[in-house]
Amino acid sequence: MGEISWTRARRAANALMLTAAVSALAGPAGAAERAKNVILFIGDGMGVATLTAARIYEAQQRGADGASNRLSFEAFPQLGLVRTYSADSLVTDSAAGASAILTGHRTLNGALGVDDKVRRGDCASVAPSTVPTLAELARKKGLATGVVSTAAITDATPASLYAHTPSRQWQSDADLPPEAVAAGCKDIARQMLDGPKALQLDVMLGGGEAAFTPTERDGKRLDGRDLTAEWRAGGGAFVKTGSELASVRKDTKRLLGLFAPGNMMRENPRAVTQTDAPRLTEMTVKAIEVLSQSKQGYFLMVEGALIDKAHHMSLAQEALNETVELAKAVAAAQAMTDPKDTLIIVTADHSHGLTINGGARDTSILGLLPGNEDDPARALDGKAIPILMYASGPGAPPVGELRPDPADLDTADPDLRSFAATPLNSAAHTGEDIATYATGPGSQGIHGLMDHPAVFEVMRKALALP
Repeated sequence: MGEISWTRARRAANALMLTAAVSALAGPAGAAERAKNVILFIGDGMGVATLTAARIYEAQQRGADGASNRLSFEAFPQLGLVRTYSADSLVTDSAAGASAILTGHRTLNGALGVDDKVRRGDCASVAPSTVPTLAELARKKGLATGVVSTAAITDATPASLYAHTPSRQWQSDADLPPEAVAAGCKDIARQMLDGPKALQLDVMLGGGEAAFTPTERDGKRLDGRDLTAEWRAGGGAFVKTGSELASVRKDTKRLLGLFAPGNMMRENPRAVTQTDAPRLTEMTVKAIEVLSQSKQGYFLMVEGALIDKAHHMSLAQEALNETVELAKAVAAAQAMTDPKDTLIIVTADHSHGLTINGGARDTSILGLLPGNEDDPARALDGKAIPILMYASGPGAPPVGELRPDPADLDTADPDLRSFAATPLNSAAHTGEDIATYATGPGSQGIHGLMDHPAVFEVMRKALALP
């Protein structure tokens, strides 16, 4: 058997095995397992080490013991480990990871809303590879749908709800290469509005205004279209600040909020600039208020995107701040919903190479090893050892230079890049399993060792979608 045919056969066998496993997991749902609403929280890059460090950090900020603390969702009754590899890589990116969670199909890194038959950057391969998203299936059944993110709303994870594309980079028409334009490709922002109105999301809150507005309005669009104006013309409300979001009428049915040209601000820069932009929790609350008007129920995805953005920059404290904010948003969602009819799942698309090296119970998670028989205070180079460090990223010393002594640095400075072992401009994702938590009807489907597509099946089954 030739190499190509063998590869195809192996893929087919793997697909059959996964289908069988997922089908066994997702048999017919009983009435008690059915959910009226599903809220999916994705902590982008929120690996197990991030969760552990964030729970310690959150408690230490309150003057409490960190090791015994729990984040809000860590009290959920259901817990599973999820394998995150993509169709073409041991380590997924956010596009492939979110697509697997939202469509039930693994795809290539960088692709959205398509299966593994898509060809990278090839428009012609999109149509035969397109698979429906959970939001599209929910809309067809009459449910309301929405997305909240602290990234640009055209970024990989939020776009996985409504876009079908071979490249996550094509966020506006200015990002399309000439051959893609010639082939009739639609950019991600345009797909939000150009698809059937019956499948469009009802609520979209996040950053990314530049992809929706023309260059003459400080946007990126070259086609002259103002997609925010088109949204308003279609009967939707549009807001740009936290104050405007807070004043949105409770009877609003369709809501678009774009609070930054690109990604929204992390917690510490927010405090410095005092920006009038909502936090993740505030956006989540408003989204639930609007979607809860649907008598048929709703599906909402909420992404804590800046966890990943901070990790990529070796900003460990910022990643922990954003994880704590995600936990607050989960707690707010719990308080607003009925556990008898709402399934809440908290998961991640992939992990990051953050490590926790030790420390005494009362040592700041942002600090240095105090030193004991098991964990020396000094490394072999005679310098202090940080509790948190990365496998890779911009926190590594420049090539050819020795690392600075962390004892000479202000480890509480949120702008301090945590030490990284391997120098990279952007820290790399890692491939270990991630934790997934669930509560509510159908939550028992989250258990044991799972795959991203199986998480999709739990939600699909709970909502009784086709």
